[in-house]
Amino acid sequence: MYPSTTPITAARVPSPAAFARRCVATLVLGVAAFAVTPLVHAQAPDPMEPPAAIIEKAATNVLARIRSDNELKSGSPAKVNQAVDELILPYVDFEKTTRLAVGRYWRQATPDQQQQLVKEFRNMLVRTYSGAVSSISPQAKVEMRPFRADAAATDVVVRTLVSDEDRDAVPVDYRMEKTPQGWKIYDLNVLGVWFIENYRNQFSPVVAQSGIDGLITTLRSRNEQMKVAP
Repeated sequence: MYPSTTPITAARVPSPAAFARRCVATLVLGVAAFAVTPLVHAQAPDPMEPPAAIIEKAATNVLARIRSDNELKSGSPAKVNQAVDELILPYVDFEKTTRLAVGRYWRQATPDQQQQLVKEFRNMLVRTYSGAVSSISPQAKVEMRPFRADAAATDVVVRTLVSDEDRDAVPVDYRMEKTPQGWKIYDLNVLGVWFIENYRNQFSPVVAQSGIDGLITTLRSRNEQMKVAP
């Protein structure tokens, strides 16, 4: 279910797949916490719902879905993909995540290249999320840490502790931005590593050597590899 651990570049940083595997007990529930939908039908985010409340409700709802759906719990590809589509995608700002992961090179990309980058990076993240969702333990728990932010803030960090029956609690933090559609997650920190920073360290050497088109080609190739990965 997980993609190859071959790094995108020779940079001495974890590959996205290796990062996901190393942090599986925490990342999978962190991914699950992107979900804020009821147990049956997806709904648009509530623009008025506070960010910490979104994360807290999300963990409860997703774990309830997993506990009640045996096919999802067993890793059914159709059920996993459905869960990703309904519970994750509406609540992630993929454009911002991609822009920050590409970093300073984003401004060098044409509008068409930017669209291709978002598309390929989104596809890669979706497949990573799919593998993560199928690995969530029904015994996993999320403890909300104190949330402090100015009432007028539009960019915040929500901090949690994620634990499982056979693992110690690990801090998982979410960077969220207030948008007209409600609060959206654009970055995730597991074991002290920010998701975007991890990818930026992968992408920068590729762009420096092969340009924006080289990064697009690399992402597309990685997605093809992930399609056939066991």
